[in-house]
Amino acid sequence: MPFHRGASLLALICLPILAFSAQAYLGHAGTGLIREMRARFGAPSEKFLLAWRDRVRAPELGDKDELARVMSLNRLANGVPYSSDADHWGKEDYWATPAEFVASNGGDCEDYVFAKFFALREAGIGADKLRMIYVRAREANGGIINHMVLAYYPTENEEPYILDNRVPEVLPAHARRDLQPVYAFNDERVFSNDGRGGASSEIRRWRELSQRIERERSL
Repeated sequence: MPFHRGASLLALICLPILAFSAQAYLGHAGTGLIREMRARFGAPSEKFLLAWRDRVRAPELGDKDELARVMSLNRLANGVPYSSDADHWGKEDYWATPAEFVASNGGDCEDYVFAKFFALREAGIGADKLRMIYVRAREANGGIINHMVLAYYPTENEEPYILDNRVPEVLPAHARRDLQPVYAFNDERVFSNDGRGGASSEIRRWRELSQRIERERSL
């Protein structure tokens, strides 16, 4: 993936984002979806899905202000144990649907981002306020790893907050100087700081993931 030196998380705030229609998903998980996940991942998957559904649909969540909702659902997703794709799925790179992530009780950074994105959409937060961002993350030992985070923009002109499975707190972008963005994307496009589109293969993978999610919604 291309990496543009000197890029910042704040620079991505001016890039347009296309809307993703709000639809019920894990907050309204039906018996068909629960049955399929149980068949794939065993009896505990039902408990995980029902617990997630209850949290997303909790009346008190709707009473919170928007940032508080973001923080609450970030904590919910970060409570799922981290597992690499190789260990969890036996594949080098696998994009799990939120249902797979929750039901199997594990996943890597992309899976946390997708689960948070759809949970926040169900919680009434507009797609124009959310953006998935590939970053290069600097570790404490000075090493650099590829990573993905979710950005939440309170308003069009405000600094975004960063949701990260590696950091418990939801922090403003200026506090995450360990992250350097590569590109951001949504359900339609990939954006980079120089205005060029990202890899079409990544867009195809997102479309494939979206199709799998739509199928799960129909169960």
